[in-house]
Amino acid sequence: MKQKQIVPTSKERIMREGDFIVSKTDLKGRITYGNRIFIEFSGYSEAELIGTQHNIIRHPDMPRAVFQLLWDTIEQGKEIFAYVKNMSKDGGFYWVFANVTPSYDKNGNMVGYYSVRRKPNPKAVAVVDGVYKAMLAEEQRAGAKDAIAKSTQILVDLLTEKGLSYEELIFALEAS
Repeated sequence: MKQKQIVPTSKERIMREGDFIVSKTDLKGRITYGNRIFIEFSGYSEAELIGTQHNIIRHPDMPRAVFQLLWDTIEQGKEIFAYVKNMSKDGGFYWVFANVTPSYDKNGNMVGYYSVRRKPNPKAVAVVDGVYKAMLAEEQRAGAKDAIAKSTQILVDLLTEKGLSYEELIFALEAS
C-alpha cells in the first residue's frame, strides 16, 4: 500500500491506564497482527495495517538513531524498552512505553518481532521529548551520512553524564 503523505498535527491522544497496544511483525517489519487498541490509536483499519511496514505509524519527531538502536538490539535476539512517539492516520500523535522482543518458532528460529506498548509516565515523556528534539536537530544538522552517529552520540553523552546504562535510564524515567 502506498502511503499518502500525512501532515503531523498537535492533536495528542493519551493512552488509557490498562490499555496495551500489541502488534507482531515479520523479520522485515511488516505487520502480521495488531490488536483492537493498536487499530484504535493508529486510526488505520486492520486491512490497512496487515502487510504494511510498521513504520506506517512513525512520527517525524522520532530520531532515526532511536530506531537504529531498537533494530540493532532486537536483531541480536534481545528485548528493548523505549519511549516512542507514534503518528495516527489523521496526523495526531500518541506516546507509548514500548517493549519489543523477538519471536521464535518451535525450532528456535527468529521469525519476527512482538511489541507491547502501554501508557508512559508523563514525567518521563517530558524528559525524553527534550532528548529526542536534541537528537533530531543533530541528525538534521549532520546530514544523512552522519545523522545516526551524531544523534547516537547525544544519547551516549547523556548516559555517560548520568552514569547509567540505556536500560537503567529508561526504567529510572518510567519510575519517576
